[in-house]
Amino acid sequence: MTQNSEITAYEQEDLKRDLSNRHIQMIAIGGAIGTGLFYGSSWAIRTAGPAILLVYVLAAIAIYFVMRALGEMAVEEPVSGSYISYSNRYIHRFVGFLNGWNAFIFLLATSAADLNALGNYVHFWFPGIPIWVTAGTAVSIMFCVNIIGVKFYGEAEFWFALVKVAAIVALIIFGTGMIVFGIGNHGVPIGYHNLVANGGFFAKGVGGTFLAIVMVAFAFGGVENLGLAAGEAKDVRTTMPKAINATFWRLLIFYVGAIAVLLMVFPWTSLTTKGSPFVEVFTKIGIPAAAGIMNLVVIMAVLSAVNASVFTNSRTFYNLSLQKNAPAFLGTVNSRKVPYRAILMVFATMFAGVLLNYLMPDQAFELFSSVTVFALVCAWGSIVISHLRFRKIRIANGEADKLTYKMPFYPYSNYIALCFVAGVLACIAILPDMRMSLAVSAVWVAVVYVAYRFYVRSESANANAACESCDTKNLPV
Repeated sequence: MTQNSEITAYEQEDLKRDLSNRHIQMIAIGGAIGTGLFYGSSWAIRTAGPAILLVYVLAAIAIYFVMRALGEMAVEEPVSGSYISYSNRYIHRFVGFLNGWNAFIFLLATSAADLNALGNYVHFWFPGIPIWVTAGTAVSIMFCVNIIGVKFYGEAEFWFALVKVAAIVALIIFGTGMIVFGIGNHGVPIGYHNLVANGGFFAKGVGGTFLAIVMVAFAFGGVENLGLAAGEAKDVRTTMPKAINATFWRLLIFYVGAIAVLLMVFPWTSLTTKGSPFVEVFTKIGIPAAAGIMNLVVIMAVLSAVNASVFTNSRTFYNLSLQKNAPAFLGTVNSRKVPYRAILMVFATMFAGVLLNYLMPDQAFELFSSVTVFALVCAWGSIVISHLRFRKIRIANGEADKLTYKMPFYPYSNYIALCFVAGVLACIAILPDMRMSLAVSAVWVAVVYVAYRFYVRSESANANAACESCDTKNLPV
């Protein structure tokens, strides 16, 4: 019996396990690198100053614990619904229902934000093309990539992620050359002076440093989607632990390493909140067409994000249907074992994001990027709480010693992660620009709860009607 066949299938999924270790590794990397690093890092730096490095390190530790909690469950119970399935199973059906339909709003918000950013990047070369045209074209291409099969998605994500990794590695190498050897600075080493100049390391004080955690959380958003690939991984007991174990080091290298280079090369006060600071580094080095090269890289980053959104959300809706928390028609796969109806729903939702970029192209990114943080908080919090319940059940049944990929420092690591989630919520409540998204999120939770009660009541009524029909048919004549 193979390893995968020994794993309990809690939802009877009919997906093809066609993602190799190479695909899983790059999906993990791609989930950690997005527009939050290339586009949003300037905002975080301006908010916290050089101390943003400390925020990234602390957040990376917390996210690593979140991913280890997810990994322990994913290895034992690999389903495409991932944390949505686990919250449904180990917390409450409503929590799974909320997380699942949060994914719908999260998809609409992130796709609208990413597609808006993509349109602006394309304006670098073709300023006359409307943002909604670029957005519609990108969505159509990514739809084709995902409808063909999961292996094709994995291959596309592999190359998208590879481009992003190459750009960051190049930044770190060339930036280090400027810092140590003075490359691009007339042979004069820049050194580390900029880390403590202009107000010192904690230039914005502890308060400013703490508030920057919101943008850092937004930047790290997406790492949890690695769990969704567990339902289609070839050898989940091997591939998932390898990918998750490397998450912490990738976050440190790609975020802390890259941001550290930026802060040493430039005074943090000179970095604007618009555009990508990566372009400034390559331009200073003297690389021809540096702005054009980095523009291409960030376009790849956005396409990767859109590609991943189609995959993760289609699997979410598919698994949600199997949980009976979404319409049954979404739980259908085609001959290639692709949940094509769920992909069609994602496709339609993304085109709603395209429509929003047509109606409000100048406000879409700011409006929707702030809404996504609440969905991230719900996802991360439910992962940690689900794991606490998951492990408690295993301990009660005497099965804890059989776990092959245990969460380190349990349960203290769970509490550390929950403190991080609470800190993000507190910052959202404090920041004036974010506070409105929290109020909107509260209304959204209330709406979802009403829909949940209606859904459960309708399900119960249909079940009773079916039973009455059966009893009627069995009555003697």
